[in-house]
Amino acid sequence: MGSSRSERSSSKGNTASTGDTASTGKERTRRTQPRAASLYGSAPDHSRVAVLLIDVINDMEFPGGKALAARARSIIPKLAGLRQRARRAKVPVIYANDNFGRWRSDFSAQVQHCLRDGVRGRELAEALKPAPDDYFVLKPKHSAFYQTCLELLLEHLGATTLILGGVTTDSCVAFTASDAYLRGYALRVLRDGCTAIDARHHRAALTHLQHALHAEVVATDRVSLRGASATRRPAP
Repeated sequence: MGSSRSERSSSKGNTASTGDTASTGKERTRRTQPRAASLYGSAPDHSRVAVLLIDVINDMEFPGGKALAARARSIIPKLAGLRQRARRAKVPVIYANDNFGRWRSDFSAQVQHCLRDGVRGRELAEALKPAPDDYFVLKPKHSAFYQTCLELLLEHLGATTLILGGVTTDSCVAFTASDAYLRGYALRVLRDGCTAIDARHHRAALTHLQHALHAEVVATDRVSLRGASATRRPAP
């Protein structure tokens, strides 16, 4: 399960830390390279906007997981509908998933674990399991940018706007949004397409993302799939 093109780009991209700030010279060199040249054809799409689904392939087998699995049921139809819209509009869908400490595993194994092992997160994984042409990155910590190839992938896709959904609003979604903001991406966070263990924490996180990161907090069925700008804004 998962995209073979994503697998190749992930394995190559993870050799470098996206948490490090590149020098101006390196940035200039990367911008002058032919698009996707260093990804060996693994990122053929081009879109100013990308959908980022965070930790939706999740066994929920942790403290608070039972409550989270129950609350996550409400986001399933929202994210499933958005994913269909994105595919019709040829907007790339990227799965950013924790490896949950399974260092000898990969994304395909994580999908199968959630589908076959009777875990709490099976319903979410079954409804949102990736298609062969979706992208994915495995993240070792909270942010989808930290020590992953996500920034490189987005650069080659030409994305300037990110639509964020998944779990949890106050943790991995928030950390990913913060790192995206520092990198100059415009943010659209799905009010009803992400959730947290506690509804109060979900609401507080959305308020923070809206005010501190200037994120557009929007309902899933109303989110625009058009990019905000042709280029990323300068980092603050």
